[in-house]
Amino acid sequence: MAAEKTKTYTIGYEDYDSGEKSAENLVADILADPEFPALTELVIGDWGGAWEDDCQAVLDGIVEHAEQFSHIQRLFVGDMDYEQCEVSWIMQGDYSKLWAALPDLKSLTIKGSTELRLGEVCHEGLEELTIICGGLGSDVIRSVQNAKLPNLKKLLLYIGIEDYGFDGNADTIKELLEKADFPNLSYLGITDSEIQDELVRVVLDSKFMGQIETLDLSLGTLTDQGGALLLEALPKWPNVKKLDVHYHYLSDDMAKKLCSLPITVDVSEAEEPDVYDGTVYMNAMLTE
Repeated sequence: MAAEKTKTYTIGYEDYDSGEKSAENLVADILADPEFPALTELVIGDWGGAWEDDCQAVLDGIVEHAEQFSHIQRLFVGDMDYEQCEVSWIMQGDYSKLWAALPDLKSLTIKGSTELRLGEVCHEGLEELTIICGGLGSDVIRSVQNAKLPNLKKLLLYIGIEDYGFDGNADTIKELLEKADFPNLSYLGITDSEIQDELVRVVLDSKFMGQIETLDLSLGTLTDQGGALLLEALPKWPNVKKLDVHYHYLSDDMAKKLCSLPITVDVSEAEEPDVYDGTVYMNAMLTE
């Protein structure tokens, strides 16, 4: 099997600020690159002023030149750090036409949820879908819920918080998991939530528990309440081989109990709650 070839394309702030380049130029730059036809993975970094200009021109350019992009198997749109643009500020776009334009696509990662629209998601070959954000809107969640992805193996969603776009609750995620139809799903990630304990219960009650091998509940405000649910339920599901709860608010005792389960468990990055005027504050890992 040939090694994957990847390359990141980005527009620097100076080029954007001077007016020399913008999102409209990025696809032309990619197509002009002699290395591009040999790539299997395409990474889109900052398209220039991502906090004020969306990536629609990039998405439309890929669709317009679909034949030249048809060999791409892995796509990451929005790979930028906080110094380039805070995740909650990244202006995304409408992916409705992308699904048909990239028939060989196996993996799609999207960073940022502002103005994000997935449309009617339908792709025979997609195996991985990851959305990294500070808050996932219910309209995007519904698109995932209704998606036709018969070969999806990995679903990783950053739920986030209300201040940055999450406008649902535990029932929203319950409906997602009840209605979604992913017969080949083996990795389920419901992460980065300030209601992580509630979501643990929802996930453990979902139909996917009987088929997944990796359960990812990391990056949120998981406490001993959710830990106890996991400790009780996971022995019932021998198909689950790995539990990822890194970045958590578990006690040392509960973390040790989870690590005693006969599976691979990641309990790294233990956090301490903040207490102010008698009120306890816990934060999901990625918000702004």
